[in-house]
Amino acid sequence: MSLTIGLTYDLKESRPIQPGDPADINAEFDSQETVQDLKKIFESAGYKVKLIGNAHQLLEKIKDLDVDVVFNIAEGSFGRSRESQVPLLLEMHKIPFVGADALTLGITLDKALAKKCFIADKIPTARYFLATTTEKLQGQNHIGFPLMVKPCCEGTSKGISSLSRVEDDEGLARQVKLVVEGYHQPALVEEFIKGSEFTVVVFGNERPEAMPVIQYAINGKTDLGNAFYTFENVCKEDVKYTCPAKISEDLKKRLQCIAVEAYLSVQCRDFGRVDFRVDEKGNPFVLEINPLPSLSKEDTFFYTAQALNRPFEELVLRALEEGLYRLNLKVKEAGV
Repeated sequence: MSLTIGLTYDLKESRPIQPGDPADINAEFDSQETVQDLKKIFESAGYKVKLIGNAHQLLEKIKDLDVDVVFNIAEGSFGRSRESQVPLLLEMHKIPFVGADALTLGITLDKALAKKCFIADKIPTARYFLATTTEKLQGQNHIGFPLMVKPCCEGTSKGISSLSRVEDDEGLARQVKLVVEGYHQPALVEEFIKGSEFTVVVFGNERPEAMPVIQYAINGKTDLGNAFYTFENVCKEDVKYTCPAKISEDLKKRLQCIAVEAYLSVQCRDFGRVDFRVDEKGNPFVLEINPLPSLSKEDTFFYTAQALNRPFEELVLRALEEGLYRLNLKVKEAGV
């Protein structure tokens, strides 16, 4: 008897941009194409699939869900705990699900809280402070310029533009004001790491496994220097991925090792992605961990699959089946 997989997700069209919204308000949400791709991949592997939708739709259906397990990619509707909304509802109703739990998703969306975990576990991350107002900023800045200013509780480069790197008090005040007023949350202010950007997909639970390292190229350059990944780059498709990254074996192993350490630090499970900045001396710094990485065919899972010489569909199925193994809903085969 095949399992029935429920899919929870947020669609871009469910959160249309309103007057006064930032242009990237729904950047983290998925397209219908991605949801349909996941449905086809799971069905092709013999699973039955039920499309559930977002947290509000789950709430309406939860007493009669009729699924064996939920595969969750929902981003949530509002607030710094929004990614925890679907997992929390599922936990309350004792419905098993694939992916990180509510606590991990709450911690990791708040980049400052995640950094505290990394610091406690001696995982390298950029020095930082939080700014909730433009007043007394000079007194808070014990790091020195240049600094990077971004929303504390967003992903997909939301709130990050070419102006986010600031070199003086005026720029700092401008960007903090933009984040606090535009995104209704504190600004995370970090030391700017001049260098290159990388990301690593991780799978598993008891013994997580890091995948090949991916390097970002912006406008054809991998040695980014003062450049960095922005929402505008995503829209213009200026960002390209090199996987496996053309880096030394030592740096590759360090990035993979640190990615697993970061994954374990916040108790991620089943699958996730860790983003890095590496300075000009080759020192890695964890920017963030994403337990809800994009599963679209344009993103990192696709390029990881290419580097492994495996079909994209196989990696998506691994994300599902890592959760099924953990939940004892599927027996792990030898060598998997």
